[in-house]
Amino acid sequence: MKKTFALTHAKLNTARLADAIKHEIKKYLARERRKTLPDDMDYWTFDCRFGAIEETAEKIFTSEINKHIDAAVAQELPAFYIEILAKACQHKPRVSDVTAD
Repeated sequence: MKKTFALTHAKLNTARLADAIKHEIKKYLARERRKTLPDDMDYWTFDCRFGAIEETAEKIFTSEINKHIDAAVAQELPAFYIEILAKACQHKPRVSDVTAD
């Protein structure tokens, strides 16, 4: 998903619009996680970028998306850009610490 969301609407309150945007992003993440994983892959991870415009977007974690949307509303930005790209990953084997007694 590469999209610019407007935070202004003639009929909708900004807070209600922000909630709708958060819900759309949550649905997108859930839909991507339901897709079939390629062979030898364990889970889906997401590369996310957020900014006022595409050129100034910075990398963020998936868990920080709602915080950044709330910050954009607080700053009264007219719009913001978000990019969420799904990629399949494989867990790395755990290296256990072996201590000799």
